[in-house]
Amino acid sequence: MRVGVGTGDSARVGQALAAATAFFALFSIVGLALYGLPFFYDFMVRDNGWTRAQVTSGNALSKLIVGPAFGFIAGWIVDRFGPRRLMLAGILMGGFALMGLSIARTMPLFYFFYLFNALGYVCGGPLPNQVLLSRWFDRSRGKAMGFAYLGIGVGGAAAPLIADWLTSHLGWPGALRVLGILMIAIALPFAFVVRESSSGAVATVVRQEPAAIGPVLKTRAFYLLAIGSMCSIAAVGGTMQNLKLFLSLDVHLAQGDIARLLSLVLVVSLAGRLLMGWLADRFPKKKVMLGIYLAVAAGIPLLFFADSRPALYLFAAIFGIGLGGDYMIIPLMAAELFGVRLLGRVMGIVLTADGVAEATAPLLVAATRDATRSYASGFMILIAFAALGAVAVALLPQGTRQSLPKPEERG
Repeated sequence: MRVGVGTGDSARVGQALAAATAFFALFSIVGLALYGLPFFYDFMVRDNGWTRAQVTSGNALSKLIVGPAFGFIAGWIVDRFGPRRLMLAGILMGGFALMGLSIARTMPLFYFFYLFNALGYVCGGPLPNQVLLSRWFDRSRGKAMGFAYLGIGVGGAAAPLIADWLTSHLGWPGALRVLGILMIAIALPFAFVVRESSSGAVATVVRQEPAAIGPVLKTRAFYLLAIGSMCSIAAVGGTMQNLKLFLSLDVHLAQGDIARLLSLVLVVSLAGRLLMGWLADRFPKKKVMLGIYLAVAAGIPLLFFADSRPALYLFAAIFGIGLGGDYMIIPLMAAELFGVRLLGRVMGIVLTADGVAEATAPLLVAATRDATRSYASGFMILIAFAALGAVAVALLPQGTRQSLPKPEERG
């Protein structure tokens, strides 16, 4: 049965609402929070007297705790009960986290609110939205994911510009509070009214006993996908979490110039998401994924020439394309390899692994900068991560659903 495909006007309305819900949830949880928070790191370094490693350690500690503890549980909840309720909780926690971080002046309080930020990401971010779209769309799944993931690009592009304007008028703590309120106001209404899937699929998806995930965990493809995803996410996260610190405290660019460059990276990512979604519906997803990972690997070396404005703009163009497709292509590849019924649990594991990579890579780069007084070694580490991710994807088979053990073989 093709899950999530309905007929008639009600199905089209449902699909439109699902796509809008995912767009605005990702706009808020990932665009405003994940990409917006690093804009404030240099202010925290200056005003609170923290090191680069300390301001990136909140992201690391929270995701290392929340990801392994809740990632698979969240995937099981989504498969068993649907994504909507989890999304509602995630949006509220994410908004609360930004408002709380605006008043955090000690490291324990900083870590406390960052834990809620990570919970918001797990519960309201990519995982439930990927499953929601996979249940509503079949043949156009790539385009639906591409549209929804535009929310990340739009939110991420808007976040530094909004944050820069708010900071100039309210100070950076006030700017953080307003961003938290905006997150809830934008995303919560859509998540409140969206349905889990088309009416014909609700009973099938929610009530039936979930398919066994054991056979998937025995496949080579699963581990190649997880390793490739982890490495590329490490490269992307390590770059984005340190980019404002690097441009502000090391290159000494003006705040307005940094905001415009960060926004440009995310604007280009919009084109990357549309392009990669279109390509994923027409060409082998493995090749599309490999192209995305190579773009990430090719963009980072340009940061060695950050004193040159043309080099920074070229970085924004190349890295932005890779950033645009990176998060979006993983669930599409997973759905092709292992099917939609297992997608929540598969992505729960993969996103948990990604969370570990996204947590540790920025901290590693920041700590290396604190120790060596240069980002050169950290950037080399990120390039190596991106290259390793591309190698893992190159080793993936074109598709393995047909090679999974048949029910009668699973004993």
